[in-house]
Amino acid sequence: MADTTATSPWVIDATESNFETQVIERSKQVPVVVDFWAPWCGPCRALGPLLERLAQEYEGQFILARVNTDENQGLASAFRVQSIPMVIGIRDGTLAGHFVGALPEPGVRDFLAQLLPSAADRLAEEGVAHLAAGKTAEAESALRRALELDPRNERAMVGQANVLAQRGADDEALALLEGVGPGPLRQDADRLAATLRVRKSGAGDEAGLRARVEANPKDLEARFALAQALAAAGRHDEALEHYLVVVKQDRNFQDAAARKAMLDIFDLLGSGNELAERYRSELAKVLFS
Repeated sequence: MADTTATSPWVIDATESNFETQVIERSKQVPVVVDFWAPWCGPCRALGPLLERLAQEYEGQFILARVNTDENQGLASAFRVQSIPMVIGIRDGTLAGHFVGALPEPGVRDFLAQLLPSAADRLAEEGVAHLAAGKTAEAESALRRALELDPRNERAMVGQANVLAQRGADDEALALLEGVGPGPLRQDADRLAATLRVRKSGAGDEAGLRARVEANPKDLEARFALAQALAAAGRHDEALEHYLVVVKQDRNFQDAAARKAMLDIFDLLGSGNELAERYRSELAKVLFS
């Protein structure tokens, strides 16, 4: 197999020591095609140069990572390589497709077409970039076009939900976020959904609700409403304290609404947040005691 790694920025040799950074992490910016091969493999000598030529032709739309299975048996085992050549596509840190054997060029191009970003993907990325730059109108235009091309494009769904949230169209935003499945965007979707649900909880008569709770600490309706008002105002510590009291007194109150509200705040605050971790522990003690 010709050695093109010294001359091409789009072809690399991946090893067990650099696979995490050069393949998994890199795939979060650009798709990576991993070619498992060995010097003694005849079909590999046919497929390898084709993949290298296509990497040059596509000019950085994907990275070709070559893995010599003789020298990286741990990687071959991890990906259950039983026959070579075996090619896998990795996108956003996850497996996005594979094939075994030396496919002809049309078959390889079909594989790349499935792996590489579509027109909708590119519009979604453009929209997200506009959104990050504060160009909301341009963002919405690109995101809507992306969704017209692919109504299930999850990056566009999350981006458009952010646009709708900025406009105050919380119900529309939540409806979009419900369509995001498990995967790299689910955490972003959960956090935005949590923010919107907390915001939708609304502001109440805080003084009046406090007076009701002080007069009757077992008035769970008033305590829950107070917690909702505090959460909507961003006073998460106080809100969590009152939600926890509701859970302690009646974990099934209003279909476990207090527990669900606490989980929303945990999502909103994010993993590793000290306040979230403290109340997560307290909630677990109540639920599992």
